[in-house]
Amino acid sequence: MTRLLCIWLLSLAFPLAVAAKGRNEQEIRKMLAAQVTEWNKGNIEGYMKGYWEHDSLLFIGSKGPTYGYAATLARYKKAYPDADHTGTLTSVITSMQRLSADYYFVVGKWSLHRTAGDVSGSYTLLIRRIQGQWVIVCDHSS
Repeated sequence: MTRLLCIWLLSLAFPLAVAAKGRNEQEIRKMLAAQVTEWNKGNIEGYMKGYWEHDSLLFIGSKGPTYGYAATLARYKKAYPDADHTGTLTSVITSMQRLSADYYFVVGKWSLHRTAGDVSGSYTLLIRRIQGQWVIVCDHSS
């Protein structure tokens, strides 16, 4: 009887876990899509809303690591000073892996079509749910 009760409880819990995973992934995709929208408006501050606003944020680019939200924002503003440099961003998620209830690992490709010359690369993101919001806590873009 206990065995049947355990099996029954697991059969109820599994669909809930699958639904939560799907909901989380939709929320993460929505956050990342909002970043692309803001970037394409030329709104770097709006783009940064996808990042963790904390000194422990880590961004790793071609010139090495940048620590903290303010430093990452400053780095973006310096590297992309105007519309000729921001251009139009396209981002494609190639993999999204749930690491735990509050962490996801995302792999993707990005491209910028711009007057200053097109550029493209890949990214890996560590995304964490903090106070009910999904935010990027580590970004490695190349």
